[in-house]
Order: sequence, then structure tokens, then C-alpha cells
Amino acid sequence: MTNDNQSIHEFDFDLICEYFSGMERQGPGSPEATIQAVSFIDNLSDESRIADLGCGTGGQTMVLAQHAPGEITGIDLFPQFIDLFNRNAKKFNLQERVKGMVGSMDSLPFQAEEFDLIWSEGAIYNIGFERGIKEWRKFLKAGGYIAVTEVSWFTAERPDEIYRFWLDAYPGIDTIPAKVAQLQKAGYIPVASFILPEKCWIDNFYIPQVKAQENFLRKHRGNKTAVGLIKNQRHEAELYSKYKDYYGYVFYIGKKR
Repeated sequence: MTNDNQSIHEFDFDLICEYFSGMERQGPGSPEATIQAVSFIDNLSDESRIADLGCGTGGQTMVLAQHAPGEITGIDLFPQFIDLFNRNAKKFNLQERVKGMVGSMDSLPFQAEEFDLIWSEGAIYNIGFERGIKEWRKFLKAGGYIAVTEVSWFTAERPDEIYRFWLDAYPGIDTIPAKVAQLQKAGYIPVASFILPEKCWIDNFYIPQVKAQENFLRKHRGNKTAVGLIKNQRHEAELYSKYKDYYGYVFYIGKKR
């Protein structure tokens, strides 16, 4: 790879970070879905340790902290997200027990059996669901919980256009029963799984992007990479609108056995 390509790649990285850092959520979700998932976790106390992997700017983490006791460590690859995460913790007066740090989910800086709960909304796809639940298990205490959202098929068959899109974007996509089976195979008792409602995508993720996209394109006028990024986001939103009966995010909650 030439230096030119590397610098373009770094610029893409910065652009993606800039685009998403202005939003409360970097993926589909809602406070209600986070709270619903927390309701299945019954092992938490003030002494509990929780990790939120791929935490972004912490939209879901702050909700989690307001509805669950214990200390939360947020991990994200983007330093800019972590700066905003720690600012948000301060804004909600949670800085004593909610802290963000820069790190990678495929090389976590934690000890074995350090956590009572590992949380990850809209982020496990970065290393893949199967790999994530398998590798993260060692960081959980016996009887600890994992709670993640993962894009999943709702039907056994689906139209070719959306099938090809997801196969290219995330080959790990599968049906809900297949994901639950993966959870069992990785050493968890499947506690719950539920589909995130449409509003998690439309009201909380795609609609807030409309204004952000206009501002972003205005700021980066003539920048082909920026135009490409927005084109991709708009295409993804159109596909969801057209094919939302066939796929979406699912919350999977498992207990380490």
C-alpha cells in the first residue's frame, strides 16, 4: 500500500468519526431497548464491573448507567468518541462510575473474569458476533452476562437485493435461531432475545442523519470521499425502508455457564 492510500484511509477514518460524533447514537437503538435488555440482568450490585465495548459517544452507556448499578468502562477505537463519551458522563454527573478509554475490541486490556456484564450495542459486527461472544467470554465472571445487538435476518428467505447487500457488508449476518445457537455453543445460557422496533432505526438513527448530512456536505463541498460516505448512508436508509420486514437489530442476552 502506498503512502497516498494510507493517508486517504486515515482521512476516511477521520471523516467517519466527524460525521457520527455529532449524533447521540452511532447505530440503531433506543433508551427503551437498552432498559428492556437491562431488565434481564439480575446479578448487578454497586460493586459490579461492566464493560461497554464499541461504546461510541455513550448514548446507550448513559442510559445503562442510569438503570444499572456498578462501574462502567467504555471502550472505543475513536479518541474523539471517547472525549465526547467522558464529557457526556460528566454532563449526567456519572463521571465517578462511568469512564471511557481508547481501545480495540479485538485486543482488550482486561483481566480474566473481571466483569459481571459485557455490553455492546451495534458494534460487535466489527469483529463478528461468533468471534466476539467467544473471545469476550473469558473476561466474564462465572454467571456473568453478555448483552449485544446484532443485525439478523427475520425470515428464512429474503429478496436478492438485500441479501447481496448484507452478504457484502457483513457476511456474519444470520437468522435469530442461528444466532441463539451460536450463543449456546460459545458457552452461554440464552436468557433472552428481542427485535429492536423500527423506531430504533428510523426515528433514532436515520432521521437525525438527514440534517447532519446536509451540514456535512456543505462543510466538505467538492470532497469525493465525503460525498461517497453520505451516498452510502442514504442508500442504507433506503434499503431499510424497503426491506425492514426481512432484517433488523436483535438484542441477544446470554449468561456465562
